Amino acid sequence: MRGPAWRALLLVVALAVVDLGTARFVVEKNSLQVTSPDELKGKYECAIGNFGVPQYGGTLHGWVQYPKSNRKACQSFDQFDISFKPKAAGGRPNFVLLDRGDCFFTTKAWNAQNAGAAAVLVVDDKDEPLITMDNPEEGKEHVENITIPSVLIKKELGDKLKKSAENADMLSVLLDWRESLPHPDERVEYEFWTNSNDECGSKCDMQMDFVRSFRGTAQVLEKKGYTQFVPHYITWYCPETFVSSKQCKSQCINHGRYCAPDPEQDFSEGYDGKDVVVQNLHQICVFKIANETGKPWLWWDYVHDFALRCPMKDKKYTPECAHDVIKSLGLDLEKINKCVGDPDANEDNEILKAEQDAQV
Repeated sequence: MRGPAWRALLLVVALAVVDLGTARFVVEKNSLQVTSPDELKGKYECAIGNFGVPQYGGTLHGWVQYPKSNRKACQSFDQFDISFKPKAAGGRPNFVLLDRGDCFFTTKAWNAQNAGAAAVLVVDDKDEPLITMDNPEEGKEHVENITIPSVLIKKELGDKLKKSAENADMLSVLLDWRESLPHPDERVEYEFWTNSNDECGSKCDMQMDFVRSFRGTAQVLEKKGYTQFVPHYITWYCPETFVSSKQCKSQCINHGRYCAPDPEQDFSEGYDGKDVVVQNLHQICVFKIANETGKPWLWWDYVHDFALRCPMKDKKYTPECAHDVIKSLGLDLEKINKCVGDPDANEDNEILKAEQDAQV
């Protein structure tokens, strides 16, 4: 992947972690294939660590070693006179199998790298879905210097690998990152979970600051084909029992199907949650129509201009103001209105239904 595209992705990820309530975190996975011994041969999933240098688009084949000491790699392997460097020049590299726990994942990777390991396989210590091994809040001094890939494997597989290693079997593994790229076309694809609400305090301010600062970069990357992005908006639904309540009527459209919190958390004044849903829907439809015309980057202009021209504090957060912004960008207002549909209709809105499905 190209440098500018990676920088764009990192910026988007940085925004996503600001508020986990408005972002969907996906565990990035790659394939681990045991090539020997025969009884363990097969392909398994593993989770890519959020540090080091995964070999995206490539593979790495190595022998697996399970150290007799320092199995959690919380100390330097020099203290135990252990090295994972190949015994012969040009020999197949060695991967080190490590137990989870007692120190940061990055500490394990750093100590293994210094001992000559070409990759780290961390065995989970509990039966659970795969998670991402992330950077620690503290103890980051080694993070930027870690250059080997690290993966987390499930406890069941790890226990089998450890038993095989302790039996002195010839344990060989192929790490394959080719499948971790959904479209290996040198283009980064990312999702941006956002919201049109501008009265939620520092979170909204931070989000708008990001749009302002990243807008130009995002548009250049999109126009040059380095990236492909999709904006998303979170909604919730009102339980059927409460559809007729004042709260649901003020916060939801399409008879309780798509809802958002009241911007001021006060049902008696200002804008309602349903106003936010309607504006979110306008933004999704702007992206849809702009994308159909081959200009998805116009979404950034619309979101930026709407925030400037139609703020809640000026009582301009309305469909009419949204329509003015849409027309100023040369977008087809009729198509966008058709996409938005009737918020009062007692039926599904296909656009918002797809957004709810994407949240799962």
